[in-house]
Amino acid sequence: MKLPRISPALVALATIIFSTLILDAAEPRWLAGAAKVDITPDYPVRLSGYGSRKTEFEGVEQRIFAKALALRAGDGPVAVVITVDNCGVPGHVRDEVARRLKAKAGVPDERIAVCSSHTHSAPMLGGVLSTLFGVDVPADHAERIMRYTRETTDKLEQVALSAIASAKPCDLAWANGEVGFAMNRRFPTATGFANKPNPDGPTDHALPILRVTAADGKIVAVLAGYACHCTTTGFNRIHGDWAGCAQEEIEKAFPGAIALTALGCAGDQNPNPRGTYELAIQHGKALATETARVMKGGMHPLPPALDCRMKRFALPFDTLPTREEFELRVTGKGSGAYHAKKQLERLDRGEKLATELPYSVQTWSFGKDLAIVFLPGEVVVDYSLRLKREYDGNRLWVNAYANDVPCYIPSRRVWEEGGYEAAGAMLYYDRPTRLAPQIEELIIGAVREILPEEYRRSAK
Repeated sequence: MKLPRISPALVALATIIFSTLILDAAEPRWLAGAAKVDITPDYPVRLSGYGSRKTEFEGVEQRIFAKALALRAGDGPVAVVITVDNCGVPGHVRDEVARRLKAKAGVPDERIAVCSSHTHSAPMLGGVLSTLFGVDVPADHAERIMRYTRETTDKLEQVALSAIASAKPCDLAWANGEVGFAMNRRFPTATGFANKPNPDGPTDHALPILRVTAADGKIVAVLAGYACHCTTTGFNRIHGDWAGCAQEEIEKAFPGAIALTALGCAGDQNPNPRGTYELAIQHGKALATETARVMKGGMHPLPPALDCRMKRFALPFDTLPTREEFELRVTGKGSGAYHAKKQLERLDRGEKLATELPYSVQTWSFGKDLAIVFLPGEVVVDYSLRLKREYDGNRLWVNAYANDVPCYIPSRRVWEEGGYEAAGAMLYYDRPTRLAPQIEELIIGAVREILPEEYRRSAK
């Protein structure tokens, strides 16, 4: 689907209509709109997610989309959540979209959330996993990657403005379901942790669902979240993985609705079983079936109240390797040598290696009934489990891969255990070294700072 370009005048008119509808209503209620746009490229471009694929994609197995849900509570400002079938939307793309939405529709920064599905079968975007392949990307490949990045940025703006322009009086409700195809992938061995199913490892099988219903009873949109990597397949063809399949199935079950999927803290969670498109469809259908079951049951209505907050801060890196250490590594082979080469090139240009990683925490609170936390990066499951212990887990929804995907975000436990999520993956994200051990407390502390106190378990 190709969305029409939305003019600022139309957005301004939609804002006036928002206000008129609110004033005319007997009681304040939600205004909501949804839109989607096809982001499948019609030209060759390299896929992200797996470093072994060094050619551009070979075909399209399933089309991929960006979708937006615009919400306005009472006479408050608009909030927009955008979901993208992509391995990772970088922070610079998210911030550019936010800048445009603020200029054209007056949407505050803290009221824009961009959630990546983390499918490993979507085109690469500039600024994410830039050292994934262990070799320099050919110039013509890089040119098409940047073309796709520009086009996707434009489409994210367009789909958000279309959602805003289509808003109408609606009711919101939410509930938790449960699906079980995610499994912890950090399997302990005598020499460390292997990437294989670990049935004894921690998981979060909650399936939070937000339903948006128009005054005529028709479903406008469904937003569902689940903590599982979109790595069911790894072929060199475009595909939305289980998240894309779930969206298709939900939209079949509720004709006219727009289905959006977001990922929870899935950094150490893989679909199980995996390896074929048929399994991606199976997982997607399982999620869609549970979504339909929950939606037909009792869901908790959300009053028109939405408080959005955002805190930006920095996560420190651990002690940086010395130049001599990088020079030793560059004599080796594979991704480690290539990563060291890129760090040495920076030093040779007179640049300093980064000592900290820009980060943010975002919260959306729907009165006292639901709080959604948005965390950037490949956040491991310990974070959602901890937050649900410290806060009322029955009213808490934790999303990761939100607003940026800068690298893995290990918990203190994972950091101490070591392995891919703790350190090894930094080679592919072009970070100078692993993050410092105190990052979990910094992130949880930021959530405490901005999430309303009434959600804490100790709150009365």
